[in-house]
Amino acid sequence: MAPQAPWRSLFQSHLTQNSSTSFTLSTVDHDSQNRPVPRSRTCEFRGFWPSPQLHDKAVEALNSQGIGQNPAVYESDMISLTTDVRMEKVGQLDSSANVVEGIFWLTDVGNQWRVKGEAFVIGDPKGGAHEEAARKEIQTGMNVTGKDADVSEWTWERQVTAYFANHSPVMRGSFKNPSPGQPRTQEPADPNLKLGQKVDDLQDSIARGNFRVVVIRPNEVERLDLSDLQNVRRVRWTFVPADNTGGQGEWVETELWP
Repeated sequence: MAPQAPWRSLFQSHLTQNSSTSFTLSTVDHDSQNRPVPRSRTCEFRGFWPSPQLHDKAVEALNSQGIGQNPAVYESDMISLTTDVRMEKVGQLDSSANVVEGIFWLTDVGNQWRVKGEAFVIGDPKGGAHEEAARKEIQTGMNVTGKDADVSEWTWERQVTAYFANHSPVMRGSFKNPSPGQPRTQEPADPNLKLGQKVDDLQDSIARGNFRVVVIRPNEVERLDLSDLQNVRRVRWTFVPADNTGGQGEWVETELWP
């Protein structure tokens, strides 16, 4: 079992203390002349993969619909969020080697956290090569919680469903909205796509066909501590991959001038 990243505990503590866990996620797009251009949007932090904090109604829905929860046999330092596969960010990841940057400005603790890495999208009910490749990449950052953990009962499908269950029925219904970004005058060809729907069925084929979990595997994390403006601190942790000797890689900490 690999040790927890040295920044993880403090970052998690700051997220817990802050009134919001929203963050800005930036991806790389390309314009009509194939020039790289930045694209940013506000996203909601959904916990460290694969351990979202499930609310009571999510647990109730998982149990009542005969799905249940995965055993807590894995943990990681990877950040998770959810998205609609029809959103532009998904295609941007595919066309830019999955590179992303997330910025958390945590006002209540006076700290900014910057997370750089690669993001992988999972949750396609049809599976396929793209889904399998993303799972394989995510798996490299997952640690078994203990030597006695039985991973045989853990499944990817159940974990993605848990993330879906953790949304309210109205939020689940948003995955049955008309295609994002299309002109509002353009009526969807599918009459099942409309605003304001509620979804209780965790296996709703249309909503689940559009729902995805995005997992960010960090390779650089930076903290800017502005809680004391007379002694501003800036620390960067960079992940150095293992060499060919079978090591696990390590995080290298560097203190920087702010």
